[in-house]
Amino acid sequence: MTARPRPEQPAADVPRADKRRPAELRPVRIALDYIDFSDGSALVEYGRTRVLAAATIEERVPPFLKGTGRGWVTAEYAMLPRSTAERTPRERTAGRVSGRTQEIQRLVGRSLRAVTDLKALGERQIIIDCDVIQADGGTRSAAVTAGCVALGLALKKMMDLGLVGQMPLRHLVAGVSVGVVRGRPLLDLDYAEDSQAELDMNVIETDRGELIEVQAGAEKGPFSRQDLTGLLKMADKGIGKIVQLQKRALKEKSFLFMAYGYKP
Repeated sequence: MTARPRPEQPAADVPRADKRRPAELRPVRIALDYIDFSDGSALVEYGRTRVLAAATIEERVPPFLKGTGRGWVTAEYAMLPRSTAERTPRERTAGRVSGRTQEIQRLVGRSLRAVTDLKALGERQIIIDCDVIQADGGTRSAAVTAGCVALGLALKKMMDLGLVGQMPLRHLVAGVSVGVVRGRPLLDLDYAEDSQAELDMNVIETDRGELIEVQAGAEKGPFSRQDLTGLLKMADKGIGKIVQLQKRALKEKSFLFMAYGYKP
């Protein structure tokens, strides 16, 4: 009796290198108050990617905001030399910040300002320092997610001190990467997947499902609107899960954060 050949496994069901399904996030972990001396801090892990965000409250604003009664939220981003497989020299050695670093820290700053009531903040500035401890893809998305948690903790501290009369954080915000690798749409790409992606996209979204930023680029050829729509839906579901983890972590500090949460 001749055995029948087993049907080939559909591409969409083929496990990834870490055994995840295409629409599955890496394990996401959030640790609060990771640094004792900051005004709010969080360590966020997307699988092997680890980003530490620390907030600093300053009683001043950039010159262009003096006298306006409005505050400011900004961010800085850096990668530790051994956050990658091979040592990356510190950027200060070159005497300038790279274009990639500038792009990411501006992304983080824009994302956090978009969900902050800057008038309620008063003439104060909050600086979010995002440092990549270990990089395995998705560092900018993890930086936004960590930065939001650190910002929320800093704003809660300002409320406790009576510096603000209401919570200036209007929404939670988080990010995730999506892409097409060997013809398959994938959620939350690690470095190996990202390095061979035909299409790579980073999506930043609020806890109301509103988009703040979409960065998409075809690496090997143009992509269709259908591809874009499908990846956005995949990212939407992933961010929803990340936002719930943000809320769960912040609720441990204060029931004030009960009001936040993902609502598609």
